[in-house]
Amino acid sequence: MMWPLLGIAVVVLGFAVRANPLLVIAVAVGVTGTAAGLSPVATIAAFGKAFNDARLVSLAFLTLPVIGLLERYGLQERARMLIARFRRATAGRILLLYFLLRQITAATGISFGGQAQMVRPLLAPMVEGAAEAQAGELSAAQRFWLRAHAAAAENIGVFFGEDIFVAIGSVLLIKGVLEGFHIYAEPFALSVWAIPTAVLAALIHGTRLLLIDRRLKKEASSPPRNGGEAG
Repeated sequence: MMWPLLGIAVVVLGFAVRANPLLVIAVAVGVTGTAAGLSPVATIAAFGKAFNDARLVSLAFLTLPVIGLLERYGLQERARMLIARFRRATAGRILLLYFLLRQITAATGISFGGQAQMVRPLLAPMVEGAAEAQAGELSAAQRFWLRAHAAAAENIGVFFGEDIFVAIGSVLLIKGVLEGFHIYAEPFALSVWAIPTAVLAALIHGTRLLLIDRRLKKEASSPPRNGGEAG
């Protein structure tokens, strides 16, 4: 029977109208449980069991209040001031160092970094502080551009690094998909074949990050255009 799939339609519709996500999920669970012939008590019990089984996932949200308090008491300003003291620390070099570190830690299965835990409160302010030491006062467009690069360093480093770690869900997913086409490969072999891709990603994106310093230097030596927007 396809009726239990109505819960997916509820989720899509709820997000389309931008309703409260928690309310949308709760309604979707109720619709799915009712369509599957479960009683309200059994539906709530199944929902609670699923939440309990995945409770470790919610631990990441505990860091958000801590990061918020640290930012309120000047964490970003301190990070920006600290990095400005190092003359050889440029925006591109800081991003490259973090990108390579993030790729290595992902490849070895070490829990490190994160958008909320590292990029927003520490990496982005440090990059902005280094850029200000290089190019002077930054425009709003330049700041958002640097923040985007900080976020990308996190995402790209993790994406191309984690497949090297054999005990990661993505490797097992690839193995399952290949087996569906009668192609059998060991997880270790998949991890080995992910190394060349990770190396190429490091070379290509690392070059892009180093070019940030050249662009900042060029924009610092050229007159501002249309209110100082970055090109």
